[in-house]
Amino acid sequence: MNSLLPKKGRLLIAEPSILNDNSFNRSIILLTEHTKKNSIGFILNKPLSFTVHDLVPEIDCAFPVYQGGPVEQDNLYFVHQVPELIPDCVEVANGIFWGGNFDALKELLNNQELKTSDIRFFLGYSGWESNQLVDELKTDSWFISENNYSNIFATDNTTIWKNKLLEKGGKYKIWANAPSDIQLN
Repeated sequence: MNSLLPKKGRLLIAEPSILNDNSFNRSIILLTEHTKKNSIGFILNKPLSFTVHDLVPEIDCAFPVYQGGPVEQDNLYFVHQVPELIPDCVEVANGIFWGGNFDALKELLNNQELKTSDIRFFLGYSGWESNQLVDELKTDSWFISENNYSNIFATDNTTIWKNKLLEKGGKYKIWANAPSDIQLN
């Protein structure tokens, strides 16, 4: 089993063995909650074809929206690093915050006071009940990594999964350069 345990602020990296899982294939998930009862996180590297304005027309903002996970995909969530601008947020870890006052957020976005490197939006989230995530770690569906990025929102979502596999090394180096559709190989 993985040497790191699930913890808020850590990253879940999809094992290459789950290539056939459409929701989580090549995913990097930021864990925003991990307790004995549940775990919650957001997929960081799966942008959708929507912008914030597409989903909330009163917000004049073209920031991309990401697939957060398969749970509650009709809800918009956000994670950011500007708690001084968005009150009522919850610190996840290391200067990353979840949610906050939506009216304040709308005003900031409409006044163009935020950058895409400050915040990320998600449709849905990834969730696990009680010991479900621990069981998935035991069956090698995921491995855990520290979030060692100075700004996770500024990372290149097209290479973050590959880079985490290269960082892990060993057998993972082979998978890092495999095509996304393994049958094309």
